[in-house]
Amino acid sequence: MQPEVFLQPWESPLPPLQNIMGNAESVVVQKRLARFRPEERPVVEGVFDKLQGGAGGAAGKTITLEMLQSSVGSVAPGSMVRRVYRCMSSIDPGLAAPAATGKAGYAGPSGVSREQLIVFLADTLRGTAEERAPLIMAMSQHAAGAAAVVTCEQVVEFLQDLVSAVVQILVHRGRLQGWKPERMGDISLGVKLLAEQMCSELKPSDEGDCDVSCLEDWIFRVQQVSQYLELLVAEGLSVSLSNRPAPTLLPPCRETPWNELKCLLDIPSLMFLAPQLPDGYSAPWRLVFSTRLHGESFTRMVAGLMKQGPTLLLIRDTKGQVFGGFASHTWEVKPQFQGDSRCFLFTVSPKLRVYTATGYNQHFMYLNQNQQTMPNGLGMGGQHGYFGLWLDSDFGRGHSRARPKCTTYGSPQLSGDEDFTLDSIEVWAVGKPPEPEEGEEGGAKKSILDVDPEAQALMEITGKTMHSQGLREPEDDQE
Repeated sequence: MQPEVFLQPWESPLPPLQNIMGNAESVVVQKRLARFRPEERPVVEGVFDKLQGGAGGAAGKTITLEMLQSSVGSVAPGSMVRRVYRCMSSIDPGLAAPAATGKAGYAGPSGVSREQLIVFLADTLRGTAEERAPLIMAMSQHAAGAAAVVTCEQVVEFLQDLVSAVVQILVHRGRLQGWKPERMGDISLGVKLLAEQMCSELKPSDEGDCDVSCLEDWIFRVQQVSQYLELLVAEGLSVSLSNRPAPTLLPPCRETPWNELKCLLDIPSLMFLAPQLPDGYSAPWRLVFSTRLHGESFTRMVAGLMKQGPTLLLIRDTKGQVFGGFASHTWEVKPQFQGDSRCFLFTVSPKLRVYTATGYNQHFMYLNQNQQTMPNGLGMGGQHGYFGLWLDSDFGRGHSRARPKCTTYGSPQLSGDEDFTLDSIEVWAVGKPPEPEEGEEGGAKKSILDVDPEAQALMEITGKTMHSQGLREPEDDQE
């Protein structure tokens, strides 16, 4: 009589797999399944039968490209589906990795076995950078298991397909968080820019090639690679796991008059910029100024900036380049620098890049108007006359003078020309607005221009002169 075995709740036995694979493969696959919670394992194992359309999944049967296309094709371009299929079919279950030598039986038109699919699901959804690197290698190659290295160009092509799939998921699964792609920039261009930016983080060999260790280092540092791959696999193969909600890749957007707006950002660029904001800046984005909606007025822009909390400034010059800056603090009109090291500059086009504080100085933000002795305009980084980003109060002109780089942010020239002409501007409030300063004892009486910045714009429109504006200093300096 066999002794009775008592299992603790967390020691739930794995489903028997001997009927579908040999003992060597069984150990590998069971180790992969052990990464999932007991209630998740049937979901993972059920993907194979689901892909076969409920046809059973008896020993020897495989998943064909057509079967995979019928599932993943709803959220990914055909080229991405073929990449996934090549990767799956090249996995050697005995090694639990794609066969670099292109072994017959694990690569080619024979299809994907149950064991190969489980290893693929485990490594994409719960794997390490070391385990995901060979998969990325296989998906970046033009043939299954044909080479030990890939070029940066091949990785860019893979990333374009991956980012396209992620955008498609966001659009078709209703996860746009209030954004309207049809009223934003060109998605196809944004896909290329984001793929190029992600690939720029690679550290290839002197010959320009990337081996598995290079990809492993890259995946470890660039978290979006794994995040996007997980989303594609989970959505494309309908793998719903407990305690694994779909990632929110876009910030919420509220109170935006989309019918009148053509946003300077596209969806992929927004996917890149949003994670660059400091932790905790999860408030809905609100459009507070746009030249398209509010006209070309520096005073009106200042009115939109003030008392809004952290903001993101977007600029397009007449050369077509898009760039801007993140302000970590609400803007104040004063002749001193403001802000902190969380501020940064960035470019959207022709390249997606972010430039953070170097620590060289604290010239993060500057905003002044109607002063006779100090520069009038909005600036970020550098110094007076040589800002990393400058908008003159004489609306329509600006400069980005970085020789060779902005001292505050280490950024190069952001605009097409050093002295640029403005095409359009948008300002988005991206954080919680500061609490109103009401009822403070001993506080100086505020001017109507402070209480209602809209009054500044109205006075400018009517041609009135704001005599007090250039004379009023911060409260500490008042006489």
